[in-house]
Amino acid sequence: MSHLRQIALEQVIKNDDEKKIGHYAGKRITAIFNSNVFTERIMREYLSDEAYKSLVNSRKNGTRVERRVADQVASGMKAWAEERGVTHYTHWFQPLTGTTAEKHDSFFTIKSDGTAIELFDGDTLIQQEPDASSFPNGGIRATFEARGYTAWDPSSPAFIMESGYGKTLCIPTIFIAYNGESLDYKAPLLKSVVALDKAAVDVCNYFDKNVQKVNITLGWEQEYFLVDEAIANARPDLMMCGRTLVGHAPAKGQQLEDHYFGSIPDRVFAFMQDYEQESYKLGIPLRTRHNEVAPSQFECAPIFEEVNIAVDHNTLLMDVMSKVAKRHKLRVLLHEKPFAGVNGSGKHNNWSMATDTGVNLLSPGKTPRTNLMFLTFFVNAIKAVHDNADLLRAVIASASNDHRLGANEAPPAIISVYLGKYLSEVLDEVETRVGDTFTEQDEQLLKLDIHKHIPEVLMDNTDRNRTSPFAFTGNKFEFRAVGSSANCASPMTTLNTMMAETLKQFKKDVDALIEKGEKKEVAIMHVLRNYISESKKIRFEGDNYSDEWAAEAHKRGLSNFKTTPEALDALVTKKAKKLFIENNIYSERELEARYEIMLEDYVKKVQIEARIIGNIATNHILPAAVKYQSLLVENVKSLKEIGVHESNYKAQLNMINVIGGHIQSLNDNVEAMIAARKVANNEPDMRKRADMYCNNIKSLFDNIRYAADKLELLVDNSLWPLPTYHEMMYLG
Repeated sequence: MSHLRQIALEQVIKNDDEKKIGHYAGKRITAIFNSNVFTERIMREYLSDEAYKSLVNSRKNGTRVERRVADQVASGMKAWAEERGVTHYTHWFQPLTGTTAEKHDSFFTIKSDGTAIELFDGDTLIQQEPDASSFPNGGIRATFEARGYTAWDPSSPAFIMESGYGKTLCIPTIFIAYNGESLDYKAPLLKSVVALDKAAVDVCNYFDKNVQKVNITLGWEQEYFLVDEAIANARPDLMMCGRTLVGHAPAKGQQLEDHYFGSIPDRVFAFMQDYEQESYKLGIPLRTRHNEVAPSQFECAPIFEEVNIAVDHNTLLMDVMSKVAKRHKLRVLLHEKPFAGVNGSGKHNNWSMATDTGVNLLSPGKTPRTNLMFLTFFVNAIKAVHDNADLLRAVIASASNDHRLGANEAPPAIISVYLGKYLSEVLDEVETRVGDTFTEQDEQLLKLDIHKHIPEVLMDNTDRNRTSPFAFTGNKFEFRAVGSSANCASPMTTLNTMMAETLKQFKKDVDALIEKGEKKEVAIMHVLRNYISESKKIRFEGDNYSDEWAAEAHKRGLSNFKTTPEALDALVTKKAKKLFIENNIYSERELEARYEIMLEDYVKKVQIEARIIGNIATNHILPAAVKYQSLLVENVKSLKEIGVHESNYKAQLNMINVIGGHIQSLNDNVEAMIAARKVANNEPDMRKRADMYCNNIKSLFDNIRYAADKLELLVDNSLWPLPTYHEMMYLG
């Protein structure tokens, strides 16, 4: 057995002998929740009335915090942090790398007279200056144009991150270039929140003039895999790519369906307890934990929050989980498909809207008027997805999510909306009953039997369609196609923007009918009827995994972009540019830059995988296979020398030939892949290069894997260099 694999397996056995107790065992959640967050309660204690009111008003209404007030906020924030042992601060931001970024500075400084002091003022709180050209920027910043800014986001509270023996004050910020163009996920998200808030309030005022603000909410569900750290370290593909590029499926995978919601293993439970407690201190309101369907797969989910905070918390959680896993000698795999043949991991985004009067706009009310408001936002959401399905597919596209979409327990690449039987019937009734015979006197028609059906349907009888990429689940839409490693901001930004645009058009259409003399409710119903009819093809209630649906979707004219390069093209269409530019989310240059960044990210990730699978094949698998083949050859020679008849070692001869065939295939495909990579790397156009990596290089992975996995079954286990699937998925 290879040295690394042997050490890994010995380490797993050693870990199994240890008593595993959570780091925070026995701590009450309420005793530590938000303990490391600069909450409004803490602000009241450490800030002046002026600073407190200004900051709270900024959070609730989006008003600007003046620099004069920022000095007071910084002083109070520093005092609070220092009392907790903090010596450094950082602007915590989310560049387009897919991870977070931070540059730590100490409060310590020296005055001109040599006096050493601790200092943190308003200017430092409001902005810092990282190197913008060193982050993905799609050509917005050149190497000689490095200046960029991080700017404080007062709507997301500062927090203290504990790492090792140190503590750092983290200030959530946006990240922009010197010319103001966004280079992160947060800035566009905040803009989309503003756009949807305004559009939704305008429509809400048809029903309730008291509504002044609409908050967008998000509840994410984070799926992930866990493997032993030593085993992960013995797998170059897990270390560098986050997924296994080779490995034969174990005899027992998920076919017995015994892992889902099963008893959580002690070692995993200790890890869960620790990362949950660390998360609670940071204000992340985790509520649910359980085994997922695949072996070694798990899930956690929080209570829903305002979308900007929810995105920050999910991004933060992924970092916390990875750090805490090291404490337990585990490795968290957030890749969408770490293991072939079993479920991949998603990050379901549960999206809704709520008014400042306490109404969830995707929940029905108890009167015809409030039911009509629900119906309005419900139908507009469906229409938004219908009109922008290709764009919604584009923003969940990635090299890693390509492995998941359409596979086990994952939605397909075809975007569709699931409503459930009863709500589908309600929309069909609206479409057929509201027609030329509808009159303003027919007030009872506004009930549409909705009052009878919807409340009980939503609370009790709405089914769940796990195969749908965009499903209505009671009082929210669940965007199930988002990948587990993704930043939620990108799909949420797009969804918010789509909805804002649809609501704006809805108001124009309704106002036009009102100006012609139609009663308001009648005008609303007429427009809703048209929207239901126009968006009908996006609705699907059946099995999204089936071949029949793919054929039906094609007939309906729905797109089926199975790879990232083709899916990303929707980002830079005239339609997409118009949507984002007119809603002040992205400029054309920003959108083109993100398209370029996502293409380049795809190419780089496939390129890295190509290098790793080539290295594994050449430096790990081939030597083991050749060595075992040589042992078989020596065995045959020995048997022949002592006069054993050939019929008695036919099995060995056959194995020598079979192994030789797989060795040759492995070598030939690796060489072909290397040659194809050289050609692709010389292609200057990133879109064409992405296609080449997708079709000419990535396509060879399956051939290499097939030969490697066959060799795994043939080569002596003691010689096999890599931890196997059953060791990774069952021994951790």
